[in-house]
Amino acid sequence: MMMPSGPELIIILFVIVLLFGAKKLPELAKGMGKGIREFKKATRDEDSESEKKESNSNSEE
Repeated sequence: MMMPSGPELIIILFVIVLLFGAKKLPELAKGMGKGIREFKKATRDEDSESEKKESNSNSEE
C-alpha cells in the first residue's frame, strides 16, 4: 500500500477543512494530541508496573 503523494495530501487536507471547518481543526488536533499523550502515558505506566512485578517475583525466589 502506497503513501499518498503531495497533490493527494493537499486534496485530503482540503476535504478535511471543508468537512470540519477551519475553526474546528485546532480543537481536533488538540484533542488528538491529548489522546496520544494519555495513551503513551498508560503504556509507560503498564510497562513500569510489569517490570515491578517481575523484579518482585525474581527477588522472592
